[in-house]
Amino acid sequence: MKVCVYTLGCRLNQCESEALADAFAKEGFDITDEEAGDAGLYVVNTCTVTAKAEQKARRMIRLFAKSGASVVVTGCYAQMAQSELEALGRIHVVPLERKSALLSLPRHIKDCAAAGMSLEESLPLFTGPESSVFDYQASSFSYHSRAYLKVQDGCDNSCGYCRVHIARGPSQSLDADEVIRRAMDLEGAGFNEIVLTGVNLTMYDHEGAGLGGMMLRLIPRLKPSTRLRLSSMEPDHIDEALIEAVSSPAVHPHFHLPLQSASQRVLERCGRLYPMSHVEWVVKQLRAARKDPFIACDLISGLPGEGEAEFQETVDFIRGNDFAQAHVFPFSPRPGTALEKARDRVSERVRDERAQVLRELSEDLHQRYIKRQVGSEVEVLLESRKDGAWQGTTGNYLKVKVEGVEGLVLDRGQIVRGILKAPGLVSLS
Repeated sequence: MKVCVYTLGCRLNQCESEALADAFAKEGFDITDEEAGDAGLYVVNTCTVTAKAEQKARRMIRLFAKSGASVVVTGCYAQMAQSELEALGRIHVVPLERKSALLSLPRHIKDCAAAGMSLEESLPLFTGPESSVFDYQASSFSYHSRAYLKVQDGCDNSCGYCRVHIARGPSQSLDADEVIRRAMDLEGAGFNEIVLTGVNLTMYDHEGAGLGGMMLRLIPRLKPSTRLRLSSMEPDHIDEALIEAVSSPAVHPHFHLPLQSASQRVLERCGRLYPMSHVEWVVKQLRAARKDPFIACDLISGLPGEGEAEFQETVDFIRGNDFAQAHVFPFSPRPGTALEKARDRVSERVRDERAQVLRELSEDLHQRYIKRQVGSEVEVLLESRKDGAWQGTTGNYLKVKVEGVEGLVLDRGQIVRGILKAPGLVSLS
C-alpha cells in the first residue's frame, strides 16, 4: 500500500512527518507524495498558526478523503479542533498529545491486515503505546535531502497572537548527550546536513547551558564536512554562547528570526517581553560572527496596537538592518489567545496594505542580497536532478542550479563547493 504523509506548517512538523514516513517505509509501505494522488492512506500533519493554514488543512483533507483513501489527521490543529475535523466525514483524528504514538501505526495496520481486517476497520482500533515527543528519530528522509533532528518541543512564552504554546504545552528539551548521539547516527547514515529544530529552538535547555552550550559540545563530535542548520531562532534566548556556536564554519550562515514586529510598543502589546535593543544586538553579533549571513525574519502586519508610526518603525528596522528576506503574515486572530478579541485591531484593508508594503520590501532586500553574493564561493546541498542539471540550496539559503558537473559522479544530499556566477547559478568548474 502507498502512504503519503502530507505536512503543513513549520520545520518541526516536517521533522516529525519524516519520522512517520520512515516508520511506514521500515514496515514495507511505499511512500508517495500528494501530487501522485495514488495513496491508500494519507497522514495529514496540521498547523494552527493561522486561519489560512487551517483552511488549507480542511481543503486537503476533503480532497484526500474524496479520492477514496483513508485519512488520519494529527498535529496542532487536530489538537485544538478534534470535533471540527471529525465532522468532515470519514476522518480519523489523532490529537497532538498522542501524535508520536503514530510511529507504531504501520505495525498496527500490518497486524490487523494479517488478521483479515481492512484498513478502515483497523484505524478506529489504534491506540498506540505510551510515547514521548522525542520519539521521532528517522534514519531515512523521504521528502527532504537533509536530515531533521528534533531537540526541543513546546514553549514557555504566551505571545498574544499565538496558540501553538496552548497546543504543544511547556518547553521540553532532549538531553544533550542524546542530541549528540542522534546527530552522529544521522551523520553515519550519510547525511551531510542536519537541521536542528523545535517549537522554540532557542528555548532549548534555557535554564541550563542553553542551545549554544549544547552546540559547542556537538560540533567537535561531527566530521569537519558535516553542516548544521538552525530552523528558527526566537531572539529572546539568543546569548553569547549561541553566537559563539554559530560562528563555526560547521553552521550554515542562514538565520531566521521570528520578529513579528520591530516596534517596542507592539511587542509589549503582544506579550513579547524583550527589548528591541536586544534584537539589534543579535543582528549585529550575527553579522560579526559570519560574513554577510542570510538573516531572514517573520513579520505580522496589522497586529493590535500597530499604528502608522509603529508600522514605520518595523519598515525602518528591516530596511536599516538589511535583512535578506521577510516572511509576511497578515494578523489572524486565533481562538483562545489574548488578542483574539482585541479592541485596538487594525482594519483588514490597512492590514493587507501593510502586508503588501512589507512583501515588496522583502523582495527588494532579497534581490539585493542575491546580487551582492555573486562571485562568492558557496556550498550547495544537491537536492534534485532534472534534465541532467542539479538543483540545490546554498549554505546561505539561495536556490540555485549547478553547472560544470559533466563527468562527475554526484548524489542527492551531497554538498559541493562552487562559485555563484549569477543569481540562481553556481559553477563547479
